[in-house]
Amino acid sequence: MNKTPLDMTALRARLAGAEGREFWRSLDELADTPEFNELLGREFPRGAAEWRDPLSRRNFLKLMGASLALGGLSGCQFALKQPQEKIVPYVRQPELVIPGKPLFFATAITFAGFGTGVLVENHEGRPTKIEGNPDHPASLGSTDLLTQAAILTMYDPDRSQAPTSSGQESTWEAFVAAAGAAVQAQAARQGAGLRILSGAVTSPTLVAQMRQLLTQLPQAKWIQYEAVGRDNANAGARLAFGEDVHTIYRLDTAAIIVGLDADFTAPSPTGVRMARQLADGRRIRKGTSETNRLYLAESTPSITGLLADHRLPARSAQIEHLARALAILIGVPGVAAGAPLSEAETRWVAGAAADLQAHRGAGVVLVGESQPPVVHALGHAINAQLGNTGSTVIYTAPVESDPAGGIAALAELTREMSAGAVELLLILDSNPVYTAPADVPFAEALARVPFSVHVGLYRDETAQLSTWHVNGAHFLEAWGDARAFDGTTTIVQPLIAPLYNGKSAIEVVNVLLGKAQVSGYQTLTEYWQAQNTTGDFRVFWNQVLHDGIISTTREPERQVTLQQGFAAAAPATSNQGLELVFRPDPSIWDGSFANNAWLQEIPKPYSKLVWDNVALMSVKTAAALGLANGDVARLTYQGRSVDAPVWVQPGHADDSVTVHLGSGRTAAGRVGNGVGFNAYLLRTSAAPWFGIGLEVAKVGSNYKLASTQGHFLMEGRKKDLVRYGTLKEYEENEEFLKTEEKEPVSLIGEYEYNGYKWGMSIDLNVCNSCNACVVACQAENNIPVVGKDEVWLGREMHWIRIDQYYVGDEHTPNVYNMVMLCQQCEHAPCEIVCPVAATVHDAEGLNNMVYNRCVGTKYCSNNCPYKVRRFNFLQYQDVPYRSPVDASTENDSIPVLKLQRNPDVTVRARGVMEKCSFCVQRINEARIEARKADRRIADGEIVTACQQACPTQAIVFGDLNDPQARVVELKEQPLNYTSLDKLNTRPRVSYLAKITNQNADLADEKKA
Repeated sequence: MNKTPLDMTALRARLAGAEGREFWRSLDELADTPEFNELLGREFPRGAAEWRDPLSRRNFLKLMGASLALGGLSGCQFALKQPQEKIVPYVRQPELVIPGKPLFFATAITFAGFGTGVLVENHEGRPTKIEGNPDHPASLGSTDLLTQAAILTMYDPDRSQAPTSSGQESTWEAFVAAAGAAVQAQAARQGAGLRILSGAVTSPTLVAQMRQLLTQLPQAKWIQYEAVGRDNANAGARLAFGEDVHTIYRLDTAAIIVGLDADFTAPSPTGVRMARQLADGRRIRKGTSETNRLYLAESTPSITGLLADHRLPARSAQIEHLARALAILIGVPGVAAGAPLSEAETRWVAGAAADLQAHRGAGVVLVGESQPPVVHALGHAINAQLGNTGSTVIYTAPVESDPAGGIAALAELTREMSAGAVELLLILDSNPVYTAPADVPFAEALARVPFSVHVGLYRDETAQLSTWHVNGAHFLEAWGDARAFDGTTTIVQPLIAPLYNGKSAIEVVNVLLGKAQVSGYQTLTEYWQAQNTTGDFRVFWNQVLHDGIISTTREPERQVTLQQGFAAAAPATSNQGLELVFRPDPSIWDGSFANNAWLQEIPKPYSKLVWDNVALMSVKTAAALGLANGDVARLTYQGRSVDAPVWVQPGHADDSVTVHLGSGRTAAGRVGNGVGFNAYLLRTSAAPWFGIGLEVAKVGSNYKLASTQGHFLMEGRKKDLVRYGTLKEYEENEEFLKTEEKEPVSLIGEYEYNGYKWGMSIDLNVCNSCNACVVACQAENNIPVVGKDEVWLGREMHWIRIDQYYVGDEHTPNVYNMVMLCQQCEHAPCEIVCPVAATVHDAEGLNNMVYNRCVGTKYCSNNCPYKVRRFNFLQYQDVPYRSPVDASTENDSIPVLKLQRNPDVTVRARGVMEKCSFCVQRINEARIEARKADRRIADGEIVTACQQACPTQAIVFGDLNDPQARVVELKEQPLNYTSLDKLNTRPRVSYLAKITNQNADLADEKKA
């Protein structure tokens, strides 16, 4: 389909002449193009019923690799095999497993080397769901989307299932013999030819093993490299203080927060915690007169930017100049001025500086990892000058074992490999062949290493070029430990025996130490027994397994002294030309999660794209380059080129192009292979995050991009969808968003709920569109993946969607979230049109779906004004597997992720409508427990999957008949409203309006 060109002059004129608040979700919607109207005019577009040709079907199945059966498992006995050592549940310690009653075990997931405490639900030996550990400082009971999706990775049928030697399947015993001989050869040279490469490591046990190995072989070296690591932050701390220190920000004590290219609520070792602390300072309740205020300057729109009171689109190269100007206004001595600022930048810096000065000791400046070390050092200097140290900013000893590692260390290792100095290379759960900068020829150097070993979950790009590959164990299959951002240690306990007899890093390093017969559990307990010099170790061990944390391991605060002169030299001010910006993908991060189908199909914030990465650019930049959505552009940087589809993103900085890392994989697995383009091919060690000098040329058009942003036209007036205002307006009149129109009259009689009356409140003031709720819902309710082609047809199956509405011009629009799920309407339009009564109301106000009645008329979806019902056009969950090489397998059927499915939720068949049920399975579980105790269900006893995952606690569920329930309190707040209330559907889901705390000197948003 040829796209209609957008007339930006006409669009700007329309926005300038709009009366009141003009909402728009995309540039196509704003322009009212024929393509957009065609998409929305079709409730079920393009061939709703047909099953396409067999070849397309097989391609669909390939995309669904992580949602297909566990073909590598010969039977369920593998999955139900328990670990041989004793593991301890979080809630209680049963003598026997009770069928139908899940147990929860405390463990930890590691991300970029740091540990985050989680609780894992286990059904008779099958881990099925991951939640946050409320006692852990990094999770506080919540999770991010990567943690929620980690359960799918464990059951991924594309995981490596056996060791390989030179590409041929081998055995663990053969590897132990070969590795033992190689280590013995190194012993005579004190390990001069031995190198170990890993990601960042905080595991106390693994660090102790490495130190023992380096003591035995003192010429050996251990290198740590993360593709998306903390190189700049660590170097910035050294520049500012002359030593390695770790920085912890406390947003719970901050009134003014200034972010410099800092997406600090995105997935990271501290993302969940910082999102919670930021949200806690922004909750508006009756009588609230103060909230925190967030300033954020960034090149690419981020989920943290969604919460900013004053967001400034600025090129990444310009951030240093903003930081210098801010430091000078604050009074930091010895700072040279940067390049001149624009009028908008000058106003933003002046406003932020004045607010920080007025809140000395209660403000904080955060710098994103993408910025160079000098900007991080300037951030520390500003915080010190304002007296924030010890209040909103504290420093500790490093938590990482080697904060000085990173890209430079990887480059040095590559040079040694190329020179033939490396004879034995062990790579632990890292993929440098794919993630190394383009000017670091790791793949070529790896070919010169006589004996190389890769340990990981997949036979990835690095594994395929290594002499040996050892199939690794998932964190839910192996013993270990990990430290959180503040040093707090969690024991990683397995919930299931390794599905494919995978090995942990601890077990592989034992081979190098000559202890191949020692298990990971024995190594772990021996280390911690040595640390526990007093008391009964067994009591200590059971307690830490139960709690999920070792509280005594938290790092104490360290005093630091700011160095002088690090910013005295004037920076280079030549920044002419296009800027290329690298960012981790908001769904699959650095590519480690590329084979996770849940994450590939999650709509990314802002663009709502799935199954692709793109070149993001502003409206102005795209117009200057003659590009539009779906065009293919050749990006050339420092002599290297890739072709990328274009996405025009409102709010993006001008003269800047952003690409996301993590796509373009060739050995990820059936799901991740061939998805998107490889941005690492443009990334260099000198400019790992951004650089000037990008050249862009159009080479094609009509690339098929699947974005859900334009799906589902909701009925009613746009101003009834999202409500927002400012804190000043709220202080003047708390009821300022209430309408004076009369309550609609209904011909339907009101039903009196004498028992429970379930309802939900969603606080849009703290929702940052992180997608944790969407993945949590998918994991809890057995929601299938459909693939890019089906999403492109408008057939995505998520029960929750996060709509985003723009207000303002295309350069600096304000963006507002709308979390949309089944509204559980009292006057449900879907119910009265169903010819078979498949969708019905119950005595507690839930709109239920009776699946075995549904005949697929889809009348209910046509009649739903919120467009929250999903139809199984195809057998997404249990597709018959057809081998591309063996036609005899046409009728073979393999269960879809049978081991991962929640046994409490029905797996839907083709041809039925499905939707959110308020996690009715959790409601029924609580009801049974309450009946057994002859009591009512207590408030907070039922927590829906989306509510439990939400890092900002934006979602609250409860009984509207309980006057003490939190949800009742929230629905009585002045900012409470229901979406499309003029339709008189009487939703049980209500929202708290978005309120921004604007600086009066910077407020310029158009008001109604």
